[in-house]
Amino acid sequence: MIEFNYETDFKLSNENQLENWIEQLVYNNGFELGEINYIFCDDVYLHKLNVEFLQHDTLTDIISFDNSIGKLLSGDIFISIERVEENANDYHTPFKEELHRVMIHGILHYMGYKDKSVEEKLKMRQAENNALQSLNG
Repeated sequence: MIEFNYETDFKLSNENQLENWIEQLVYNNGFELGEINYIFCDDVYLHKLNVEFLQHDTLTDIISFDNSIGKLLSGDIFISIERVEENANDYHTPFKEELHRVMIHGILHYMGYKDKSVEEKLKMRQAENNALQSLNG
């Protein structure tokens, strides 16, 4: 089950489409869907979580708390809409594309993708691109 929660004025216009897209990605990669909660928020909200839970005093676009057990994916994915907007501007990318990339990024972490090393970042980016193609294709 996927739920979308809003702690800011932002609201997705296509929740059903995105839910189906994420579900397909999960199942196509050999995983099962547990409970995934997306929480869309602002910088202040996410910064507080970053400091409190990760001891990082920085702004970020996403924090995911993984509650997965084996192949059953579950967790909470917090996304700062302000960071996504700024990143979209910085990368000259449409806002929706950047938002979808960040949304799937959290799911990919639950599937075991990492992004600490250069090699891991490349694999993560390729998986994100493949997922975006399936949404837009």
